[in-house]
Amino acid sequence: MTERGASGIPKEWRQVACKDWARVRRQLKDGDAEAAGYFLHQSIEKYLKAFLLQRGWPLKKIHALHDLLSDAVTYQPALEKFRGLCERISGYYIAERYPPLVPSELTCADIERDREQARQLIHAMLPEERLD
Repeated sequence: MTERGASGIPKEWRQVACKDWARVRRQLKDGDAEAAGYFLHQSIEKYLKAFLLQRGWPLKKIHALHDLLSDAVTYQPALEKFRGLCERISGYYIAERYPPLVPSELTCADIERDREQARQLIHAMLPEERLD
């Protein structure tokens, strides 16, 4: 295990991921499903990168969660069961950042469901991580 990845300490990635995790809750409280989905994506991206950096992975400028998960699975094959979740959440990043071609049907209930599954993913990668 390395203390420092190509971009810095994995612990710092986890700290920022934790902030984004809290932002999901606030956006859900405000009823903003798109923003909650965006921050859920951001949090999972950073947790995946922290997990990978701890294992000596060279930092890549990448946002697709399913691609990050593919790298993570090489270290921990059991994470494969979260592929559908990562593919779904990757779509939330696009939905918030670009004008939709069709109106978004994303709901806070969708984000809450995926947030609970994301909690399982985070604990599978980083069992010691404390989430709200």
